[in-house]
Amino acid sequence: MGTLDLPHASSFKGGSETFLRDVLESILKTYLRKNPMAKTVWELVQSMDNEKISYDHFFFRTFKVDGYGIESLSSFFMDYGYKIGGRLEFPKNKVQLVWLSPPDIHVSGDGHGLGNGPLPRLVIAELLVDELSLESQEIIRKYLKPEGGKQAILSSTLGSLIWEKPTSAEFNQLVKESEYAAWALIHGYTLNHLAVAVHRRKHRFSDINYVQEYFQENGFKLNKVGGDILNESEDGLLLQVTLASEKVAIEFADGVTEPITASFIEFVQRLVLPQFKDVPIDEIKEFHRREGLEQANANRIMQSTLSQHKNETN
Repeated sequence: MGTLDLPHASSFKGGSETFLRDVLESILKTYLRKNPMAKTVWELVQSMDNEKISYDHFFFRTFKVDGYGIESLSSFFMDYGYKIGGRLEFPKNKVQLVWLSPPDIHVSGDGHGLGNGPLPRLVIAELLVDELSLESQEIIRKYLKPEGGKQAILSSTLGSLIWEKPTSAEFNQLVKESEYAAWALIHGYTLNHLAVAVHRRKHRFSDINYVQEYFQENGFKLNKVGGDILNESEDGLLLQVTLASEKVAIEFADGVTEPITASFIEFVQRLVLPQFKDVPIDEIKEFHRREGLEQANANRIMQSTLSQHKNETN
Protein backbone atom coordinates (compact mmCIF):
# COMPACT_ATOMS: atom_id res chain seq x y z
CA MET A 1 0.00 0.00 0.00
CA GLY A 2 1.08 3.59 -0.46
CA THR A 3 2.17 5.81 2.40
CA LEU A 4 0.56 9.03 3.48
CA ASP A 5 2.87 11.91 4.30
CA LEU A 6 0.71 14.91 5.04
CA PRO A 7 1.59 18.14 6.83
CA HIS A 8 0.10 18.88 10.22
CA ALA A 9 -1.78 21.99 11.19
CA SER A 10 -2.75 22.99 14.72
CA SER A 11 -4.55 26.29 14.21
CA PHE A 12 -6.06 28.59 11.60
CA LYS A 13 -3.44 29.96 9.22
CA GLY A 14 -5.72 32.33 7.42
CA GLY A 15 -9.31 33.20 6.71
CA SER A 16 -11.92 32.66 9.36
CA GLU A 17 -14.08 30.08 11.08
CA THR A 18 -17.06 31.59 9.26
CA PHE A 19 -15.43 30.88 5.90
CA LEU A 20 -14.72 27.26 6.88
CA ARG A 21 -18.33 26.79 7.97
CA ASP A 22 -19.57 28.37 4.72
CA VAL A 23 -17.46 25.94 2.67
CA LEU A 24 -18.84 22.95 4.60
CA GLU A 25 -22.37 24.34 4.19
CA SER A 26 -21.86 24.62 0.42
CA ILE A 27 -20.59 21.05 0.25
CA LEU A 28 -23.67 19.93 2.19
CA LYS A 29 -26.07 21.87 -0.07
CA THR A 30 -24.50 20.33 -3.18
CA TYR A 31 -24.88 16.84 -1.70
CA LEU A 32 -28.55 17.47 -0.87
CA ARG A 33 -29.22 18.88 -4.34
CA LYS A 34 -27.76 15.82 -6.03
CA ASN A 35 -29.36 13.18 -3.79
CA PRO A 36 -33.17 13.48 -3.49
CA MET A 37 -33.60 10.52 -1.13
CA ALA A 38 -30.85 11.73 1.22
CA LYS A 39 -32.44 15.18 1.17
CA THR A 40 -35.81 13.67 2.12
CA VAL A 41 -34.22 11.87 5.08
CA TRP A 42 -32.23 14.97 6.06
CA GLU A 43 -35.35 17.14 6.06
CA LEU A 44 -37.27 14.50 8.01
CA VAL A 45 -34.62 14.30 10.73
CA GLN A 46 -34.34 18.10 10.88
CA SER A 47 -38.09 18.39 11.36
CA MET A 48 -38.19 15.94 14.26
CA ASP A 49 -38.72 18.00 17.43
CA ASN A 50 -37.44 21.02 15.47
CA GLU A 51 -33.88 19.87 16.19
CA LYS A 52 -31.16 20.63 13.66
CA ILE A 53 -28.73 17.90 12.62
CA SER A 54 -25.27 17.62 14.11
CA TYR A 55 -22.79 15.81 11.86
CA ASP A 56 -20.41 13.03 12.87
CA HIS A 57 -18.45 13.04 9.63
CA PHE A 58 -18.36 13.87 5.91
CA PHE A 59 -16.87 11.20 3.61
CA PHE A 60 -15.11 11.93 0.29
CA ARG A 61 -13.63 9.69 -2.41
CA THR A 62 -10.52 10.68 -4.38
CA PHE A 63 -7.93 9.16 -6.74
CA LYS A 64 -4.29 8.83 -5.76
CA VAL A 65 -2.99 10.11 -9.07
CA ASP A 66 -1.57 13.41 -10.34
CA GLY A 67 -2.40 15.41 -7.21
CA TYR A 68 -6.06 14.30 -7.01
CA GLY A 69 -5.71 12.21 -3.85
CA ILE A 70 -6.23 12.78 -0.15
CA GLU A 71 -4.03 15.85 0.00
CA SER A 72 -6.06 17.64 -2.68
CA LEU A 73 -8.81 18.03 -0.06
CA SER A 74 -6.98 17.65 3.25
CA SER A 75 -4.55 20.53 2.61
CA PHE A 76 -7.40 23.06 2.58
CA PHE A 77 -9.04 21.76 5.74
CA MET A 78 -5.73 21.43 7.59
CA ASP A 79 -5.06 25.09 6.85
CA TYR A 80 -8.20 25.72 8.90
CA GLY A 81 -7.18 23.64 11.90
CA TYR A 82 -8.23 20.11 11.01
CA LYS A 83 -5.75 17.47 12.20
CA ILE A 84 -5.07 13.90 11.12
CA GLY A 85 -6.82 11.59 13.56
CA GLY A 86 -5.94 8.25 12.00
CA ARG A 87 -5.42 6.15 8.90
CA LEU A 88 -6.91 2.94 7.57
CA GLU A 89 -5.90 0.72 4.65
CA PHE A 90 -8.01 -1.65 2.57
CA PRO A 91 -5.62 -3.71 0.40
CA LYS A 92 -8.39 -5.79 -1.16
CA ASN A 93 -10.10 -2.68 -2.49
CA LYS A 94 -6.82 -0.87 -3.25
CA VAL A 95 -7.98 2.00 -1.06
CA GLN A 96 -6.53 3.91 1.85
CA LEU A 97 -8.02 6.73 3.86
CA VAL A 98 -7.38 9.26 6.58
CA TRP A 99 -9.84 10.81 8.96
CA LEU A 100 -9.40 14.35 10.18
CA SER A 101 -10.56 15.68 13.53
CA PRO A 102 -12.02 19.19 13.55
CA PRO A 103 -10.23 22.22 14.96
CA ASP A 104 -10.66 23.18 18.58
CA ILE A 105 -13.51 25.63 18.29
CA HIS A 106 -15.69 26.64 21.21
CA VAL A 107 -19.28 25.56 20.70
CA SER A 108 -21.97 26.68 23.12
CA GLY A 109 -24.26 24.08 24.60
CA ASP A 110 -27.09 25.06 22.27
CA GLY A 111 -24.92 25.20 19.15
CA HIS A 112 -26.42 23.27 16.27
CA GLY A 113 -26.04 22.52 12.57
CA LEU A 114 -23.09 23.71 10.52
CA GLY A 115 -23.86 27.32 11.38
CA ASN A 116 -22.75 27.30 15.01
CA GLY A 117 -22.61 23.65 16.06
CA PRO A 118 -19.75 21.14 16.28
CA LEU A 119 -17.78 20.74 13.06
CA PRO A 120 -17.81 17.27 11.46
CA ARG A 121 -14.89 14.92 11.24
CA LEU A 122 -13.74 14.48 7.65
CA VAL A 123 -12.94 11.11 6.08
CA ILE A 124 -11.02 11.21 2.80
CA ALA A 125 -10.32 8.02 0.87
CA GLU A 126 -8.11 7.57 -2.15
CA LEU A 127 -7.96 4.80 -4.72
CA LEU A 128 -4.44 3.54 -5.47
CA VAL A 129 -4.75 3.92 -9.22
CA ASP A 130 -1.28 2.49 -9.91
CA GLU A 131 -2.48 -0.87 -8.55
CA LEU A 132 -5.35 -1.16 -11.03
CA SER A 133 -5.15 -2.87 -14.41
CA LEU A 134 -3.55 -0.88 -17.21
CA GLU A 135 -6.93 -0.60 -18.93
CA SER A 136 -8.53 1.03 -15.88
CA GLN A 137 -5.52 3.26 -15.34
CA GLU A 138 -5.71 4.51 -18.90
CA ILE A 139 -9.38 5.45 -18.53
CA ILE A 140 -8.79 7.35 -15.29
CA ARG A 141 -5.63 9.13 -16.46
CA LYS A 142 -7.36 10.13 -19.68
CA TYR A 143 -9.63 12.40 -17.65
CA LEU A 144 -7.52 13.39 -14.65
CA LYS A 145 -5.00 15.83 -16.07
CA PRO A 146 -2.02 16.88 -13.89
CA GLU A 147 -2.62 19.73 -11.44
CA GLY A 148 -6.42 19.59 -11.69
CA GLY A 149 -6.70 18.44 -8.09
CA LYS A 150 -5.90 21.96 -6.95
CA GLN A 151 -9.54 22.77 -7.65
CA ALA A 152 -10.87 20.01 -5.36
CA ILE A 153 -12.62 22.29 -2.86
CA LEU A 154 -14.20 24.36 -5.62
CA SER A 155 -15.39 21.18 -7.30
CA SER A 156 -16.87 19.86 -4.06
CA THR A 157 -18.72 23.08 -3.22
CA LEU A 158 -20.12 23.51 -6.73
CA GLY A 159 -20.81 19.85 -7.43
CA SER A 160 -19.11 20.16 -10.83
CA LEU A 161 -16.57 17.74 -12.24
CA ILE A 162 -13.06 19.09 -12.77
CA TRP A 163 -12.68 16.68 -15.68
CA GLU A 164 -14.95 15.80 -18.60
CA LYS A 165 -17.62 13.14 -18.17
CA PRO A 166 -16.59 9.63 -19.24
CA THR A 167 -18.52 7.60 -21.78
CA SER A 168 -20.96 4.95 -20.57
CA ALA A 169 -18.66 2.25 -21.94
CA GLU A 170 -15.71 3.57 -19.95
CA PHE A 171 -17.80 3.84 -16.81
CA ASN A 172 -19.08 0.27 -17.13
CA GLN A 173 -15.58 -1.00 -17.85
CA LEU A 174 -14.38 0.54 -14.58
CA VAL A 175 -17.31 -0.96 -12.68
CA LYS A 176 -16.04 -4.45 -13.59
CA GLU A 177 -12.80 -3.85 -11.69
CA SER A 178 -13.53 -1.12 -9.18
CA GLU A 179 -16.93 0.28 -8.27
CA TYR A 180 -15.04 2.94 -6.32
CA ALA A 181 -13.24 4.09 -9.49
CA ALA A 182 -16.43 4.26 -11.54
CA TRP A 183 -18.34 6.11 -8.81
CA ALA A 184 -15.58 8.67 -8.25
CA LEU A 185 -15.06 9.31 -11.97
CA ILE A 186 -18.72 10.20 -12.54
CA HIS A 187 -19.44 11.92 -9.20
CA GLY A 188 -16.08 13.56 -8.53
CA TYR A 189 -15.60 15.35 -5.21
CA THR A 190 -19.29 15.32 -4.27
CA LEU A 191 -19.79 13.87 -0.78
CA ASN A 192 -19.95 10.09 -0.92
CA HIS A 193 -21.99 10.22 2.28
CA LEU A 194 -22.57 12.21 5.41
CA ALA A 195 -23.11 10.77 8.87
CA VAL A 196 -25.56 12.14 11.43
CA ALA A 197 -24.28 12.20 15.03
CA VAL A 198 -27.06 10.32 16.79
CA HIS A 199 -25.42 10.74 20.22
CA ARG A 200 -25.66 14.54 19.99
CA ARG A 201 -29.42 14.57 19.58
CA LYS A 202 -31.65 15.28 22.56
CA HIS A 203 -35.00 13.88 21.43
CA ARG A 204 -36.01 11.38 18.73
CA PHE A 205 -33.21 9.79 16.69
CA SER A 206 -31.01 10.01 19.79
CA ASP A 207 -30.65 6.21 19.91
CA ILE A 208 -29.35 4.10 17.03
CA ASN A 209 -31.87 1.31 17.64
CA TYR A 210 -34.73 3.79 17.32
CA VAL A 211 -33.18 5.06 14.09
CA GLN A 212 -33.12 1.54 12.65
CA GLU A 213 -36.66 0.73 13.74
CA TYR A 214 -38.09 4.03 12.51
CA PHE A 215 -36.71 3.76 8.99
CA GLN A 216 -37.59 0.08 8.68
CA GLU A 217 -41.17 0.71 9.81
CA ASN A 218 -41.51 3.62 7.39
CA GLY A 219 -40.42 1.71 4.31
CA PHE A 220 -36.88 3.01 3.85
CA LYS A 221 -34.23 0.62 2.56
CA LEU A 222 -31.38 0.03 4.98
CA ASN A 223 -28.00 -1.21 3.89
CA LYS A 224 -27.22 -4.84 4.71
CA VAL A 225 -23.77 -5.22 3.16
CA GLY A 226 -21.98 -7.78 5.31
CA GLY A 227 -25.28 -9.20 6.53
CA ASP A 228 -26.05 -6.78 9.36
CA ILE A 229 -28.07 -3.58 9.33
CA LEU A 230 -26.56 -2.35 12.60
CA ASN A 231 -22.78 -2.27 12.28
CA GLU A 232 -21.01 -2.48 15.63
CA SER A 233 -17.31 -1.96 16.32
CA GLU A 234 -15.35 -4.70 18.03
CA ASP A 235 -15.44 -2.83 21.33
CA GLY A 236 -19.18 -2.23 20.98
CA LEU A 237 -18.81 1.54 21.37
CA LEU A 238 -19.26 2.65 17.76
CA LEU A 239 -22.65 1.89 16.18
CA GLN A 240 -23.67 2.67 12.60
CA VAL A 241 -26.80 2.33 10.46
CA THR A 242 -26.71 3.20 6.76
CA LEU A 243 -29.58 3.87 4.41
CA ALA A 244 -29.12 2.23 1.02
CA SER A 245 -27.90 4.43 -1.82
CA GLU A 246 -30.46 5.57 -4.34
CA LYS A 247 -29.90 5.67 -8.09
CA VAL A 248 -30.03 8.86 -10.13
CA ALA A 249 -30.13 9.28 -13.91
CA ILE A 250 -26.75 10.34 -15.32
CA GLU A 251 -26.09 11.34 -18.93
CA PHE A 252 -22.64 10.24 -20.11
CA ALA A 253 -20.41 11.88 -22.68
CA ASP A 254 -21.75 9.63 -25.43
CA GLY A 255 -25.34 10.73 -24.79
CA VAL A 256 -26.34 7.51 -23.02
CA THR A 257 -28.39 8.00 -19.85
CA GLU A 258 -28.24 5.35 -17.15
CA PRO A 259 -29.40 5.09 -13.52
CA ILE A 260 -26.22 5.29 -11.45
CA THR A 261 -25.74 4.73 -7.73
CA ALA A 262 -25.54 8.08 -5.96
CA SER A 263 -24.57 9.08 -2.41
CA PHE A 264 -26.19 7.93 0.81
CA ILE A 265 -26.79 8.97 4.41
CA GLU A 266 -25.57 7.28 7.57
CA PHE A 267 -26.30 7.47 11.31
CA VAL A 268 -23.56 7.08 13.92
CA GLN A 269 -23.74 6.66 17.67
CA ARG A 270 -20.56 6.95 19.73
CA LEU A 271 -20.95 5.53 23.22
CA VAL A 272 -19.19 6.80 26.35
CA LEU A 273 -15.78 5.26 27.02
CA PRO A 274 -15.58 2.94 30.06
CA GLN A 275 -13.29 5.28 32.00
CA PHE A 276 -15.96 8.00 31.84
CA LYS A 277 -18.97 5.86 32.77
CA ASP A 278 -19.50 7.81 36.00
CA VAL A 279 -19.56 11.24 34.38
CA PRO A 280 -23.08 12.73 34.66
CA ILE A 281 -24.91 12.52 31.35
CA ASP A 282 -25.38 16.29 31.12
CA GLU A 283 -21.62 16.76 31.42
CA ILE A 284 -20.65 14.29 28.67
CA LYS A 285 -18.57 15.88 25.90
CA GLU A 286 -17.34 14.46 22.60
CA PHE A 287 -13.94 13.53 24.06
CA HIS A 288 -15.69 11.26 26.58
CA ARG A 289 -16.97 9.13 23.70
CA ARG A 290 -15.50 6.51 21.37
CA GLU A 291 -13.33 8.26 18.76
CA GLY A 292 -12.08 7.29 15.32
CA LEU A 293 -13.27 4.72 12.79
CA GLU A 294 -13.46 0.93 12.84
CA GLN A 295 -11.71 -1.07 10.11
CA ALA A 296 -14.51 -3.61 9.64
CA ASN A 297 -17.27 -0.99 9.84
CA ALA A 298 -15.50 1.32 7.41
CA ASN A 299 -15.01 -1.54 4.95
CA ARG A 300 -18.72 -2.32 5.03
CA ILE A 301 -19.63 1.34 4.67
CA MET A 302 -17.35 1.63 1.63
CA GLN A 303 -19.37 -1.16 0.01
CA SER A 304 -22.58 0.84 0.41
CA THR A 305 -22.62 2.13 -3.16
CA LEU A 306 -22.00 -1.24 -4.76
CA SER A 307 -24.79 -1.61 -7.30
CA GLN A 308 -24.78 -5.41 -6.96
CA HIS A 309 -25.82 -5.00 -3.32
CA LYS A 310 -28.76 -2.75 -4.05
CA ASN A 311 -31.24 -5.51 -3.44
CA GLU A 312 -29.68 -6.65 -0.16
CA THR A 313 -31.84 -4.24 1.75
CA ASN A 314 -34.65 -4.43 4.22
